[in-house]
Amino acid sequence: MQFDYEVVFSSKRKKLTITVERDRSIIVKAPTGTGLDKIQAIIESRKQWLYEKTRHIQKYRPPLHPPGKELVNGESLLYLGQNYRLEVVDTVDHISLVNNCFLVPKNQSKRRGEIFREWYINQAKLVILPRARHYAECLGVSYNQAKITDSKYRWGSCTPKNNVTFNWRLVKAPMFVINYVVIHELTHFLEPNHTPRFWGIIRSQTPHMEKARNWLKVNGSLLDATL
Repeated sequence: MQFDYEVVFSSKRKKLTITVERDRSIIVKAPTGTGLDKIQAIIESRKQWLYEKTRHIQKYRPPLHPPGKELVNGESLLYLGQNYRLEVVDTVDHISLVNNCFLVPKNQSKRRGEIFREWYINQAKLVILPRARHYAECLGVSYNQAKITDSKYRWGSCTPKNNVTFNWRLVKAPMFVINYVVIHELTHFLEPNHTPRFWGIIRSQTPHMEKARNWLKVNGSLLDATL
């Protein structure tokens, strides 16, 4: 088995890590000066793990139904793990969540996904970023900035500059899943690699770790669905 991979060097990184993105690409993050021969040797030693990760049926399966929802009455959209029915009305001038329904201004319905993308991003800032502050305090770690991003392949990440980022689509998931992703990324400040200690720290902060991981494996494609 041969694997193509991208190497990202950083002078601030102390340990080498390997991640498999949601598009199956392999990213190696290594301290500046790490020899390519050493990197290749590590890739060789992780071949079985990489094989399993890049062929994960659930993680990379296509959406359960074609994306492309229309802004029409009766359609439904996810928010915090629940589906809410869509109602296009002329009585509101912005998206509102009322009585288990998304009320959408009729005069903006032609904007389709754009209007909901903006709404989701704003909600992600209100929901996810406070969780990052809370769990950073619980874990005793600090970061420079926490940001909501439009990543196509990751739910969250931490950078060599001590920033943490979260995919805005994550706000469609249940809160226990959001908490897990936030804790997962912040735990990397304590343990860069996915070691037993890493998973032990996460498990100590949330009793729903396995449930959240399984939810993302089964339902992650639903978060990617677009209007």
